[in-house]
Amino acid sequence: MVSNNLYTKGEPDPDLLIRTSGELRLSNFLPWQLVYTEFLFIDKNWPDFTEEDLDNAIIEYEKRTRKFGAN
Repeated sequence: MVSNNLYTKGEPDPDLLIRTSGELRLSNFLPWQLVYTEFLFIDKNWPDFTEEDLDNAIIEYEKRTRKFGAN
């Protein structure tokens, strides 16, 4: 019921969230949709985030084992 009333209705939940600027918080960004999302925190500001940084983020994500809440 909650998902059907969000502005992201019909969109898949994110698999990876890249948080730039070195901040270690979400700032209340998509709290419901990010429940099983993998987080990557980058100590670089958004304008300086490059295609190479994105490639490295994807490589890091591929190394992770997704648990979806399980131990």
